[in-house]
Amino acid sequence: MEVTVEHLGALQFEIKARQHAIVSDQPPENGGHDEGMTPPELLLASLGSCAGFYAAQYLRKHKLASEGTRVRVTADKRKDPARLDNFHIEIEAPAALTEQHRAGVENSVHHCLIHNTLLQRRALWSKSRVPPRQRMNRRYHPSLALDAP
Repeated sequence: MEVTVEHLGALQFEIKARQHAIVSDQPPENGGHDEGMTPPELLLASLGSCAGFYAAQYLRKHKLASEGTRVRVTADKRKDPARLDNFHIEIEAPAALTEQHRAGVENSVHHCLIHNTLLQRRALWSKSRVPPRQRMNRRYHPSLALDAP
């Protein structure tokens, strides 16, 4: 799996995956033009759309209404180091559900690749392509906690 990110100028970046492209930007109060979601918003969007996919899949499998399923994802900003923490996923089905199906929808989120990735505390590697004397490798250990209702 791969995406490429290219700096377009100012605080904008074009993000490409397969034949798709989106722009990431910052709001005006951060010096941007607000022409795209910020990187943290994209992370929340990734988690929400993944959770929504599995929730809708569960609903369809059980012949329940899935169109109009809504997912709200929130997280807290933390410092030292700067990060997102305490992710919360709220899923709203388009129709009333029995307790069994409500639990089924909630459990379906545990199949989400993004959800499961955030639950793991794995190393993240960053590598810069610069002249040999300036080359840097940094290892990050994100402290991500996921709390789904």
